[in-house]
Amino acid sequence: MLMAVMNQTLVTEFLILGFSETPQLQMLLFPVFLLLYMVALSGNLLIMVAIGSCPALHTPMYFFLVNLAVVDILCTSTILPKLLGSMVADRTISYGGCIVQLFSFTWSLGAELLLFSAMAYDRYVAICWPLRYSTLMDSRVCRLLAVAVWTISLANTSVNTGLLLHLPFCHSNVVEHFFCEIPPLLKLSCAPTRLNEAMAFTADVILALGNFSVIMLSYGCIIASILRIRSASGKRRAFSTCSSHLLVVSLYYCTVIYTYIRPASRYSLHKDKVVSVIYTSVAPSLNPLIYSLRNTEVKAALRRLFS
Repeated sequence: MLMAVMNQTLVTEFLILGFSETPQLQMLLFPVFLLLYMVALSGNLLIMVAIGSCPALHTPMYFFLVNLAVVDILCTSTILPKLLGSMVADRTISYGGCIVQLFSFTWSLGAELLLFSAMAYDRYVAICWPLRYSTLMDSRVCRLLAVAVWTISLANTSVNTGLLLHLPFCHSNVVEHFFCEIPPLLKLSCAPTRLNEAMAFTADVILALGNFSVIMLSYGCIIASILRIRSASGKRRAFSTCSSHLLVVSLYYCTVIYTYIRPASRYSLHKDKVVSVIYTSVAPSLNPLIYSLRNTEVKAALRRLFS
């Protein structure tokens, strides 16, 4: 809906284009996204319950894994229910609803990027400094890291959402995306967006490129330490623990950096929607599968839970 105010037309609601340009594909995608949401929701809830009910898993690694599950539930629940509804019913979203969706998603995005660094640091200390692990990663340190993750990501989303609230939207109300995200919304503004783009770019450099560099450095040290392990079984166990984390990290960071490192004017409707599906739907669904199927302790906790 468009409303005339002070000789210009302002947007009061947005039309989420989604995948409506190809109706046949949209009907095929509905069960896919429904399955992804069910897997993400049930898988992450199961991990939280399994870890919470098993005292043996009350360790730093699983503490951060619970935080990751909370982030993934927040991310998918912010986007996928509205996307599924728009595929079969109304494709509009109110201005306020769009801002809430943007705020919640950006919060979960920043938290996940920071959590991966915390998890990489935990693995670095466990493998490179095993004798000092209980001291360097005690419960107080874990709580401080978790508070820092949620606080920094909250500050980031507050700044970016606050800047977006000052922009007038009067060119169009059609969002060329399947949810409210910063790049496609900036394209709709009839005011200069240089400050918004600069802040989004800065956040991406710090949260994405910065954290990705820290993680790669940590895993460089981890791999060097693993290669010094003499027993083959020890090497296999260490590589198994870290390889799943690296797989998720690479998938997530590459797609986020690709989306946010460019100016909004270079946003591509078809290509960027596919990339966004990876970090909003695929990665949160893969996380519980990767961390449970490749982890004997989690699998044992799940078996005890079901028995």
